Amino acid sequence: MGFLGVAYNRCILAALNLTSRFSRFRGTLRAAIIAALVAGVGWFMPLLIGAGDVLTQTVLDGRLLIGALAFGFVLHFFLGPASYATRTPGGLFAPMLAVGAQAGTLFFMLWARFLPFLNATPQHCAIIGIAAFFASVVRAPLTGIILAVELTGSFVLFLPMLVASFVAATVASLLKSLPIYESLSEVR
Repeated sequence: MGFLGVAYNRCILAALNLTSRFSRFRGTLRAAIIAALVAGVGWFMPLLIGAGDVLTQTVLDGRLLIGALAFGFVLHFFLGPASYATRTPGGLFAPMLAVGAQAGTLFFMLWARFLPFLNATPQHCAIIGIAAFFASVVRAPLTGIILAVELTGSFVLFLPMLVASFVAATVASLLKSLPIYESLSEVR
């Protein structure tokens, strides 16, 4: 999750830098072009657009196959930064939670093949993924844990979330990646 968080931060900053280079496409026109791209994706895959709460719930319910989940993860990983690059009101928060849930579930599906005796479910790993990805991107592990517990009521996962979140935040720090909100304050 630490590596994914660093990649996500870099993707957001790259998207912002890319859109700032197109001086002819400022404001509403830039937002309209990116919205058309997102709408095209939404036409074929409506689950991947929006705040991410429906997608996250679908992941937590275990209703996505690994291929669809992997494709959705890659696409959603880039749609969040692309949407944020419009520089219109919106946010990073909900897409970040959806990406974390997807990454956690994919992690479970990968490790369950090698460790079939693992005493966890895809939902457990999705919830831990939410906390760890948030900790890596924002560099606020306790906040990520509290959000994941508040959103899911999973108090029993507190210790695994604690370990995963602190490891993810430490990896991101060791890679010298600034927290996203600190990076964004330097961009604007």
